[in-house]
Amino acid sequence: MIDATLVELSRLQFALTAMYHFLFVPLTLGLSFMIAIMESVYVMTGRTIWRDMTKFWGLLFGINFAMGVATGIVMEFQFGTNWAYYSHYVGDVFGAPLAIEGLMAFFLEATLVGLFFFGWDKLGKVQHLAVTWLVALGSNLSALWILIANGWMQNPVGAVFNPDTMRMEVTNFAEVIFNPVAQAKFVHTVAAGYVTGAMFVLSISAFYLLRKRHVALAKRSLTVAASFGLAAALSVVVLGDESGYALTDNQKMKLAMIEGMWHTEEAPAPFTIFGIPDRDAQETHYELRVPWMMGLIATRSFTKEIPGILELVALSEMHIRDGLVAYDALETLKEDSDNPQAREAFLQNQQYLGYALMLKRYVEDPRDATDEQIISAVQDSLPNVFALFWSFRFMVAFGFYFILLFGTAFYLCSLRRQMPRWFLRVALLSLPLPWIAAELGWLVAEYGRQPWVIEGVLPTFLGVSSIGLSNILISLAGFMVLYTVLAVIEIRLMVKYIRQGPEEDSAEKPATADRPSPAFDNIQA
Repeated sequence: MIDATLVELSRLQFALTAMYHFLFVPLTLGLSFMIAIMESVYVMTGRTIWRDMTKFWGLLFGINFAMGVATGIVMEFQFGTNWAYYSHYVGDVFGAPLAIEGLMAFFLEATLVGLFFFGWDKLGKVQHLAVTWLVALGSNLSALWILIANGWMQNPVGAVFNPDTMRMEVTNFAEVIFNPVAQAKFVHTVAAGYVTGAMFVLSISAFYLLRKRHVALAKRSLTVAASFGLAAALSVVVLGDESGYALTDNQKMKLAMIEGMWHTEEAPAPFTIFGIPDRDAQETHYELRVPWMMGLIATRSFTKEIPGILELVALSEMHIRDGLVAYDALETLKEDSDNPQAREAFLQNQQYLGYALMLKRYVEDPRDATDEQIISAVQDSLPNVFALFWSFRFMVAFGFYFILLFGTAFYLCSLRRQMPRWFLRVALLSLPLPWIAAELGWLVAEYGRQPWVIEGVLPTFLGVSSIGLSNILISLAGFMVLYTVLAVIEIRLMVKYIRQGPEEDSAEKPATADRPSPAFDNIQA
């Protein structure tokens, strides 16, 4: 039997390291593109203030990038140390996108980031600009391949279980790449990263304007952040809607729990703005609903139903019993691989094999499970509805707040007047909000998949390594200490260089003679 404590500690360790790592990822995604935009303006106008802006924000990007690399590499090793059976079972599929990410994106990004910092005096303007854009492209390609791997965990397409090798194997790599869940997660996650980068620039620029330091640089940076951030915030909402639509066909239980919908509603289903989900009572108290809204969001129609939690639980029981047929056939094939009846029975029911494996939490051989144990396994398919319900709503609320904030910033910038101090204070205080929203999004995506590490294929408790509790407790404590130290180091370095400001505030100097055209003079706050 699997040690439940070992499973929970393994989950906790990976969750903590992933959440620490994800503190750095969104800023890398967003800031890299904003730096590329700033340098593009410098190349077009020849105005040295835009070069100073690129260097200053690039320095902060470099600090964040280094910390992200340090935490990301360590996290990937945990697939082998803490999740060995998971790596064995699906490594042929899951490992391919991660390998491509390293070869195609990470090496590109990590190599060219050195040229970005040390190539200013060695490369021409256009050459250095190309390097900057390639760094931004590399960071986004990294996110693409990682989210393709993660999207496969959410919706395992393009692969089947091979009864002869006892492993999942790729059958159609194009389906893995163009997995609708992976693509929706990618664009939504990247857009959230752009919001984070824009908020970072907006907040730090507001800090300078409140202190009346580096005013010209701060005004221009704030203008770029306002326009880039507004576009990104609008994209997050639109792409988040698309991400939710992808759940309709692929992760029905997660969708039902996000909505706190215990029973199938008459189409089109309403959207619950407020409520208190109660798992024991199997209902959501004090609901405040908007008619039709959820049906339109999730199905894009007036006629399609959204299955409720309890109906999906009943369906899980059917899947478990069908999975037992597949499991029995698989055991027969282990003894007689040429048995045609067993192979046919397995092929007809193999999609439900993972449901039968859920019984291994209670009995060594799932075929020996009692009806009570089957019911217990069915109940395991329900994660914490309350946590998912409210994490999603806070995330959405933050998304609309960002639209309001960046929209206000864009409007004030277009007036070309001095920024009101109340707005600058609000912008500064809003700095941590994109990170909170991103972590909530991660919680919805990953915790909402439980009890599966691979949706419908491999239960989470079966994926762990056979290691002692002392080993994982020591490594968990070590990671917590190490990552906390890294987070403190980043914050201290960021604060140090933000307080120090750009090395040369050339914004206060007269325009230089290398300006090719006055046509871009108005690209400023």
